[in-house]
Amino acid sequence: MSDENNNDGKPKPLGLKGGSGTVRQSFSHGRSKSVVVEKKRKRVIVPGKPGAGPGTRPAGGTSGGVSNSEMERRRKALAAAAGQEAERKAKEEAETAAREAERAARRREREEKEREEQERIERRRAREEAARAPKPAEAKKVDPNDAPAAAAPAPETDVSRPAAKQQPVKRPEKAREEPRRNKPSKGGDANDRRSSGKLTINQALRGGGGHQKSMAAMKRKQERQRRQMMGDNNVEREKVVRDVQIPEAITVSELANRMAEKVAAVVKALMTNGIMATQNQTIDADTAELIVEEFGHKVVRVSDADVEDVIQQVEDDEKDLQPRAPVITIMGHVDHGKTSVLDALRKTNVVSGEAGGITQHIGAYQITTEDGTLLTFLDTPGHAAFTSMRARGAQVTDIVVLVVAANDGVMPQTIEAIAHAKAAEVPLIIAINKIDVEGADPNRVRTDLLQHEVIVEAMSGDVQDIECSALTGQGLDKLLEAIALQSEILELKANPNRAAQGAVIEAKLDTGRGPVATVLVEAGTLRNKDIFVVGEQWGKVRALMDDQGKTVAEAGPSVPVEVLGLNGTPEAGDILNVVSSEAEAREIADYRAQVTKDKKAAVGAATTLDQLMAKAKADENVAELPIVVKADVQGSTEAIIQALEKIGNDEVRVRAIHSGVGAITESDVTLAEASGAPIIGFNVRANTPARNASNQKGVEIRYYSIIYNLMDDIKAAASGLLSAEIKETFIGYATIKEVFKITGAGKIAGCEVTEGVARRSAGVRLLRDNVVIHEGKLKTLKRFKDEVKEVHGGQECGMAFENYEDIRADDVIEIFETEEIERNLD
Repeated sequence: MSDENNNDGKPKPLGLKGGSGTVRQSFSHGRSKSVVVEKKRKRVIVPGKPGAGPGTRPAGGTSGGVSNSEMERRRKALAAAAGQEAERKAKEEAETAAREAERAARRREREEKEREEQERIERRRAREEAARAPKPAEAKKVDPNDAPAAAAPAPETDVSRPAAKQQPVKRPEKAREEPRRNKPSKGGDANDRRSSGKLTINQALRGGGGHQKSMAAMKRKQERQRRQMMGDNNVEREKVVRDVQIPEAITVSELANRMAEKVAAVVKALMTNGIMATQNQTIDADTAELIVEEFGHKVVRVSDADVEDVIQQVEDDEKDLQPRAPVITIMGHVDHGKTSVLDALRKTNVVSGEAGGITQHIGAYQITTEDGTLLTFLDTPGHAAFTSMRARGAQVTDIVVLVVAANDGVMPQTIEAIAHAKAAEVPLIIAINKIDVEGADPNRVRTDLLQHEVIVEAMSGDVQDIECSALTGQGLDKLLEAIALQSEILELKANPNRAAQGAVIEAKLDTGRGPVATVLVEAGTLRNKDIFVVGEQWGKVRALMDDQGKTVAEAGPSVPVEVLGLNGTPEAGDILNVVSSEAEAREIADYRAQVTKDKKAAVGAATTLDQLMAKAKADENVAELPIVVKADVQGSTEAIIQALEKIGNDEVRVRAIHSGVGAITESDVTLAEASGAPIIGFNVRANTPARNASNQKGVEIRYYSIIYNLMDDIKAAASGLLSAEIKETFIGYATIKEVFKITGAGKIAGCEVTEGVARRSAGVRLLRDNVVIHEGKLKTLKRFKDEVKEVHGGQECGMAFENYEDIRADDVIEIFETEEIERNLD
């Protein structure tokens, strides 16, 4: 049997004695791969031999410009290389012989097992045949006529020795005589047994097994050999100078990694400079810069704020700009008809869904006029508490439509809207509404606007004014024409083919959809699956919905959409920017959150001990009403908190210990219980666990949908913390005529009531030379021997003070009554 047929299915080992061959490389899980291995011999030229070149000179001279010493050195190197080659060949032959011996031993062992198995089968078969043979008792009953046949001898079989023993299998003589000691013992090298019959590429290249060197190590070895051959072993490699970025803080190992230096070398350099630091410790930027310069690299200082550099502030080219729809904000005083005008333009009925008939959210809508012009409207609330909402609406708008009721004139929120529009430097259009109402006077509105430097066209000014009625629709077409004219003058353009940027108009936490933000896209196009960062939050666009609740694939400039896919609720007014990767978005959001946290910590902490003591002393006499506020949208929460901060005085104040958007949860109830605070729900309700917890813990939850009622109730609750006002009423005077000392009763003053009346329950002051000596209450008031409730003027009586006996004749007693009056916050 040939070696190829008796090699356990393994490929024939490669001798590598020249030429090329195929090696099957085995991997885990039964995987293998055939690899072609080629061995190339070096061409060795020995001077003075037939293989030498034509210009070879005899020893002792020079050949090709090479000195005799150099030639001798090369000859020695060639001899050493030849010795190494011979040693490698001998090692290969020894390994090949060992593998052949191991295969032969395994072959013998397998044949022995097969022979033993065959013998066992034959023995079992013989036992079965013996069991089926007739017993001796049955043989005695054989008919005599059949005796010859029965006596005929049966074929001779030796049960103890099976047929396989009678005809042994002939084995090759060489295989029988080979000693079993060639088989590796159990205590032998397990690695040799596992690696037998396998040859990797690295083993083939090195000529054996052992530790496998990396490709970089092999290249370094070849480089060292080349230097030794060329005689330039002492020449140092040129150092690579790198630009090393250094943040405000960096670990030692990261610094070594950025310099491509060994960590031990960096630690040693730090110790040399007197800094004991391990590889995991953090060092500041100045220390890191010193180490980088010491290693000969260039320093590039970076800051944590550089993470926001990925948000590119693109300056759009003029040729990339395209016309966009104008953004119009409806502003004005509460109940002047802002939402009604917008409803009439949109032909909808939004105002019917508003609690109390007032707008308490910023609404974003788009309408298309009869001539096909697209307009984007923002509706802002008019209540005094929603100042921030109106300011935010003015910041993101192109045109402000100021709605003023003709029967009411200019009001406080109208003046505030004018200030916001001027601060944002956007044009104004005055819509004089309710001209069909009794008592309407549009000219009075125009005159009142003059006091605030708003001059309308009717009075030779440059501000357009339109008389309209949201109820009858009168003048609405002229209002649309005025808006279209103003937008043409502005020549509004934007680049839709860039990364989207927009402003958050409103944000809320929606049940089932998670955090939802109403975003007005200002530039670029926002698409599905865009990754963005907005304020301290980030996300990936999961869905976009327009003002009609329909899902859209993208939103261009001046388009308001609801964005789903945020990881948290952003603040209203935050800027949304689309970034390239999720890692960048998360890094920017984390940085902004940390900056906000540091700012709050810096503002809340007292800088000196004196400031801390002064603050504690100021808060000592101030009563606080803690509350927990939960609202439906971020803008309402912001407005409520700002309104609550204005409630109070030097004696009492309202403090919101927690605020947020979304339903009232069990954690809110737990916080309110710990702080003894009520929970205010504005257009939200408590979930079932929160209701159960509030009932168990006795936490009060109040629901509101109109901000007027909320503010009135909070003022009433805060007024209860005010100390009652004490009102004092004078009722009489008494003069002490004589002082009597009675055993067991103390000193008694014999008095005459000179003015008014003296009452037993009233308060008294003891005056001596018109100076108050004592203030307290009477212990007793007697008329003769009887205790009486009061003594009128001109009568004599006896008086005794509680816990005071330093009374003298001619002292005057002032008698007065006090009354507590409850106070209210204005």
